[in-house]
Amino acid sequence: MCGIVCAFDIKGDKNEIRSNVLKMSQKLRHRGPDWSGIYSSENAILAHERLAIVDPTSGKQPIISDDGKKVIAVNGEIYNHISLRDSQVPEYNYKTKSDCEVILALYEKKGIDFLNDLNGIFAFALYDSSTNKYIIARDHMGIIPLYMGWDQNDVFYVSSELKSLEGVCSKIELFPPGHFFESDSRLLNKWYNPEWTSYDAVKNAKTSIKAIHDSLSSAVKRQLMSDVPYGVLLSGGLDSSITSALAKKFASKRIESNDNQDAWWPQLHSFSVGLKDAPDLKAAKIVADHIGTIHHEINFTIQEGVDAIRDVIYHLETYDITTVRASTPMYLMARAIKSLGIKMVLSGEGADELFGGYLYFHKAPNSKEFHDETVRKLDKLHQYDCLRANKSLAAWGIEGRVPFLDKEFIDVAMGINPEDKMIKNGRIEKWVLREAFKDYLPESVLWRQKEQFSDGVGYSWIDSLKELVNGEVSDSDLKNASKIFPVNTPRNKEEYYYRSIFNDHFPSDTAAKSVPSVPSVACSTPAALEWDETFKNMNDPSGRSISNIHNESYE
Repeated sequence: MCGIVCAFDIKGDKNEIRSNVLKMSQKLRHRGPDWSGIYSSENAILAHERLAIVDPTSGKQPIISDDGKKVIAVNGEIYNHISLRDSQVPEYNYKTKSDCEVILALYEKKGIDFLNDLNGIFAFALYDSSTNKYIIARDHMGIIPLYMGWDQNDVFYVSSELKSLEGVCSKIELFPPGHFFESDSRLLNKWYNPEWTSYDAVKNAKTSIKAIHDSLSSAVKRQLMSDVPYGVLLSGGLDSSITSALAKKFASKRIESNDNQDAWWPQLHSFSVGLKDAPDLKAAKIVADHIGTIHHEINFTIQEGVDAIRDVIYHLETYDITTVRASTPMYLMARAIKSLGIKMVLSGEGADELFGGYLYFHKAPNSKEFHDETVRKLDKLHQYDCLRANKSLAAWGIEGRVPFLDKEFIDVAMGINPEDKMIKNGRIEKWVLREAFKDYLPESVLWRQKEQFSDGVGYSWIDSLKELVNGEVSDSDLKNASKIFPVNTPRNKEEYYYRSIFNDHFPSDTAAKSVPSVPSVACSTPAALEWDETFKNMNDPSGRSISNIHNESYE
């Protein structure tokens, strides 16, 4: 996972701005410890911190076009770059084998009208010196983070993380997923507009279990594109178990190779994290033994988790309760993964949003409400699970890939009939997904009920956090929260505690505004809280708080 910092519409002392961009880029070096590069001209500066995954020896960035007039800095991976090179732009004179260079080739041929051709995860800035134009774009789901800001002289910046803009920009905003910004129009334009966002487009659809199986299998295989050692995150839940099983199926061969070349690292390593005897650890071991990975169980203590929270919030750049709870074990796991030389991992994020896997979906009143909630969840995913997975791993220079959020697989998963996703007639959540992969997993895992990640690592983790914040934040502190935090005022002691740490790292109000103003409650959106009266009285975001759905299933 790389990091980019770019400046455009440059005014004032250009050497000073270049020097500032270098300092800003240094704050992202955890994302890309393998190489630092910079391009600068009279009107644009593009800096790049590289984590070398594809073409490590020659794929350094920024990449400059063959005519020397166009330059690009990319954070991400273009999974279909080989097919795009061969089918759409074979005539381009490529300088590297980097998956990102194909963006320059497509731009020369099509202008901006190539974004829908890309299957990948990305945030990039492209500058054309021949016209003094630039384009900024972010992937369909916001899997890769991107922020934009303006300083007092209206110099325009984009960055992979908020921390590099803090103190430089007087205004900071999230760059929205599935959008691009073109300097000509000065407008954000939405390029990702799938039909399935409308219930009417899918309400009469046919559901194909085979299509789910085949499409996800293809997504996992695509995302094994790598020239460095990789692994899988295996929590023992359904989603990570499926991606791990599929990765094991394909890991013996280099998927980039047309001649079926043996993989350079034929042993697949899996990783799980939790307190001792946590539910996830037990299930993960069962799956690892079943599929045959070299498994690593990473234990952490409550104290280690508590001690890490300040660093976690610095890297996450959020104070959302659910995100901080779940990210802390993931952050600790990433450190251990890095120590083993792994630079890329596959993860199971996104399945619960696609298939309605969270426990509150049990209460969806009808298929339209069910489908509309999955759409709402996907729309906000970049602020929660995508942010957690990306930044927790990137803190240690590890790239996370998410096959469930593959653009082609999303179209299949969201294109099936919502009625078949519903939890009824004795069917457990994500029944269609379980059915599609019933031959891959042990029965005890295949039909295991959903655990929130922050619960699955050990129930005492959340309970200990609540105890901690009650000792750190007084009733008086919370009562006067609006005076201290007038922007996005904390609603409870735990949020107050995280917000206080966030403000130590990022003291400006413009930074606080970049965090979601409405916290997730039991992972639902506010609209879904209307489904059941008991939802309205919940005051904790844990998945266990859903009307005893979780507790009853374990009695």
